[in-house]
Amino acid sequence: MTINAYREALRYIYSYARYNPSDVTRWSLDRLKELLDRLDNPHKRFPSLLIAGTKGKGSTSALCENILRQAGYKTGLYTSPHLHSFRERIRVEGALIEEAALIALTNKLRPFFEATPGLTAFELITTLAFVAFAEANIDTAVLEVGLGGRLDATNAVDPAVAVITSISYDHTQILGNTLTLIAREKGGIIRPGALVISAPQVDEAMRAIEEVCSERQARLVVVGRDWKWQPGPFNLEGQHFTIGNEEYFLPFLGDHQMVNAVTAVAAITGFSVQTGLQVPAEAIKNGLATADWPGRMEILKRQPYLVVDSAMNGDSAEKLVKTLHQYFSEAKITFIFGASSDHPVPDMLKAILPAAKRVFMTASTHPRAAKPESLAAMAAELGYQVIVEPDLPTTLEQALVGAGPDDLICATGSLFLVAEIRESWLRRNHMPLPPVDPANLFD
Repeated sequence: MTINAYREALRYIYSYARYNPSDVTRWSLDRLKELLDRLDNPHKRFPSLLIAGTKGKGSTSALCENILRQAGYKTGLYTSPHLHSFRERIRVEGALIEEAALIALTNKLRPFFEATPGLTAFELITTLAFVAFAEANIDTAVLEVGLGGRLDATNAVDPAVAVITSISYDHTQILGNTLTLIAREKGGIIRPGALVISAPQVDEAMRAIEEVCSERQARLVVVGRDWKWQPGPFNLEGQHFTIGNEEYFLPFLGDHQMVNAVTAVAAITGFSVQTGLQVPAEAIKNGLATADWPGRMEILKRQPYLVVDSAMNGDSAEKLVKTLHQYFSEAKITFIFGASSDHPVPDMLKAILPAAKRVFMTASTHPRAAKPESLAAMAAELGYQVIVEPDLPTTLEQALVGAGPDDLICATGSLFLVAEIRESWLRRNHMPLPPVDPANLFD
């Protein structure tokens, strides 16, 4: 298979994204379910763990999948968006879908896609994942909800367990401008009589989840109430914590990741009961300890420190700053910031600007990236002066200039920015790159 064939497959997939994502009139599970029915319902051939939330759902999904894989099961993992390559979205037994497999699957399903009026890109991609998992004869799937929950394509499955991670403000133009409305959209994955695992929530969001569970007579298990933990020692390699008498190690940094880990343990425990899949205690420990989810409080360099984190709203930016102060208490912080134009940028800036010695405003090459000049104007409105540098590799070089060995540079604001910083850093140091998609797919 040539790179051109892979490029064309991606171009075809992305061609379905050329619409306004806020046009919710196009959202419907009926269209997708009809498509899946014509494909003999691949999503019904394996039990699924479905994970919604504003933040933490990707990390929680990765942890759950690794635990199940450590228990000896053939797993499917579906996540979005991707960091470097579209292939990351669809994984079997931890491995990215092969280029040749994606090309063949896209070509095979193309007539079905083109016979489905109004199909969206995410519905198409989700169908690719379901068919890939069914053809691989997986034992179980972990599915990360893309946006919301009620009308998200992943909600076509009938999950054995529904998980809701931390809820905060994001995509308010689509999901609603209150935490109650957002939580009820996320709660759309809850089935009558189902088992629901929720991470700790602010009161308004928790009340909405409790209401949905009560309406649907679903059993609600709350992390922090029904599942409690004690934090232990931590360093730049990871952190220890205990649940009951069991001690765990997590290579992810930050209190919020500890919450995600406990949520994953609670979810897998409930999933085991609901499905009959046996998950030994050792598999849970190994699954947490060996998990890998780059781009989230990831340290790329030391002396000075270079950290990347995909914080994309105000709540996650606050957690990022808290974690930086926790792990790098004496460091002077330089932020490299770039965000998508549809994200709550002022909320993020209010969190990071007071903590910064310097701030560089830049942009990824993604078409949704906000212009650095507009980000600088928002910072000025908050009373802060920043450095504008549109070229991202140049921004990285400038940030490194003059940084002392104990200083810290943190690139954040969007997953797209994090991906390009990682790639730029690896190229700069002649280090192996992960699989990276061809450029200019959005022409």
